[in-house]
Amino acid sequence: MDQVLIEGLSLETVIGVYDWERTVRQRLELDLELHTDIRPAARGDDLSLTLDYAAICQRLADYANDNPHGLVETFAERVAALLIDEFGIRRLRLTVRKPGAVAAAQAVGVRIERSAD
Repeated sequence: MDQVLIEGLSLETVIGVYDWERTVRQRLELDLELHTDIRPAARGDDLSLTLDYAAICQRLADYANDNPHGLVETFAERVAALLIDEFGIRRLRLTVRKPGAVAAAQAVGVRIERSAD
């Protein structure tokens, strides 16, 4: 299976379990591996036959902007479900990093793999 990659997508959202975190926007960084068959799009050079990464990035930015979460884990699960439901993605790997969340670490986060099956 082929993959459409989106790496280093930076989003601003309200995320965190502490009271102060619920009052500020914080940056999340996402890496996505979206499994699909690119051959139909490549045959006809047709964007409508593949995953439109610009549309996916915009949808994720809108989602992050409009939906606060306590846990990075919750954000990751809901983003995976959104991608499967709205874009027909059959399988994906998603990494969500929260830079600066722990002083001694560059970033903390989660990596999940989900499928439509």
